[in-house]
Amino acid sequence: MSASTRVELEIKSESVETTQALGAALAAQLVPGDVIALQGELGTGKTNFVQGLARGLGITEDVNSPTFILANEYPDGRLPLYHVDAYRLENASQARDFGLDDYLNDDGVTVIEWAERVRDALPQDVLWIEFEYLGENERRLVLRARGARAAEILDGLKHAARN
Repeated sequence: MSASTRVELEIKSESVETTQALGAALAAQLVPGDVIALQGELGTGKTNFVQGLARGLGITEDVNSPTFILANEYPDGRLPLYHVDAYRLENASQARDFGLDDYLNDDGVTVIEWAERVRDALPQDVLWIEFEYLGENERRLVLRARGARAAEILDGLKHAARN
């Protein structure tokens, strides 16, 4: 697959638990250096997804959105998890000044909420997940692989769902 590989998967979640379970399932596909970019309005389930992903990585610590501190680090799972909230960042330059590159170039998994705000600071190979509000408990999640590694992650998730 080339770096321009694009693979897509749409999932409807009908509960917080389903969104968290998707995060946990995705965690099984991740390796050091993977980057997951989340986008969606407030209240669409981004942090719930990260909570499930953390659980899937074996992290037992409570996971909360790092809106005011920009990043939370969870080093004690199968892989370290770096949870970044870019809501308060206005552009790629601010993301670099904040130190986003340090997380992206580390040995863990980096998950970025509001990633569209810092798109130009992200690597080419990223799994993008868009969260859309459908109703009180319903959400549409659209997973889009941008790059060969992101496509592998998404293919692995699809394969796991079939088994």
